[in-house]
Amino acid sequence: MIIAIAKPPALISPLITPLNIANHHSSILTSPSRLNSSRRRRRFRPQASSLVLPLLPFPVDQVLVPSEVKTLHLYEARYIALLEESLLQKNKLFVHFVLDPVGLSSTSVEASFAAKYGCLVIIENVKRLEVGALVLIRGVGRVKVLEFKQAQPYLTGEVSSLQDNVLHKMTEIGSKVLELKEALHSLNSLEIKLKAPGTVSLQTQTTNSLVWAEKQPTLDCNADFIPSLAERVSFAALQPISGASQSELFKLQREKMIAMDATDTLERLKKSIQLAKDNISLLAAKLAIQSLEMH
Repeated sequence: MIIAIAKPPALISPLITPLNIANHHSSILTSPSRLNSSRRRRRFRPQASSLVLPLLPFPVDQVLVPSEVKTLHLYEARYIALLEESLLQKNKLFVHFVLDPVGLSSTSVEASFAAKYGCLVIIENVKRLEVGALVLIRGVGRVKVLEFKQAQPYLTGEVSSLQDNVLHKMTEIGSKVLELKEALHSLNSLEIKLKAPGTVSLQTQTTNSLVWAEKQPTLDCNADFIPSLAERVSFAALQPISGASQSELFKLQREKMIAMDATDTLERLKKSIQLAKDNISLLAAKLAIQSLEMH
């Protein structure tokens, strides 16, 4: 199934850039079944349940992972309609996904886009503006788009949850969860020290994600859509650190994609621990330079 969108999504937020594919005549979403045929090696734990929800598309460099928070500025009429529809629902849910260009068709000049890295999100806060609204969202768990239901006034689709296969003993996974939490607490302490005195906060974005991940989300939907504690914590390290450079943010996006594709909780935990340790070393070096500059 192919769904044509009249024009590309335009989103503005301090954390995202507009999706700009205006040079193409239209943007095409390819069928989810076609997209996933090339990824048969991925083995998630199958889920029988599904939900029909609004879908909000983003550029490929804006992957959202479970536990992550993001502020959106929505102002187009179709996205305000999507927001209002989501707010009417008890859980205030929609799906964040990215449009990944997959090239031009041999028979058409129109670009095709793969719907990838779906993440179920909950709306945590809305601030109305003269033009649009600022919307704070939180990633809950990974989802797969099964079928697109409508294109107007905004995208909706049927989605199922994606969760890891538990391939290891829980004692081993639990040990790595504790190791990652300790590393993230150390990272948080360094981030606070690195911040300027006027901007000191007791909670960084990493800690914000970890605190959320440690709590059992209370959503009135099928439990299949809520990842396990270990899986939630495994994503908490995938947050930008204070003062990150563009190259560091680009590397983080690659790590997010790898984490979203992974099906092994233990392996993701190990990668997240290494990422946290790398960030600790990076911040320690920045703090040393900062200390030298102050003397």
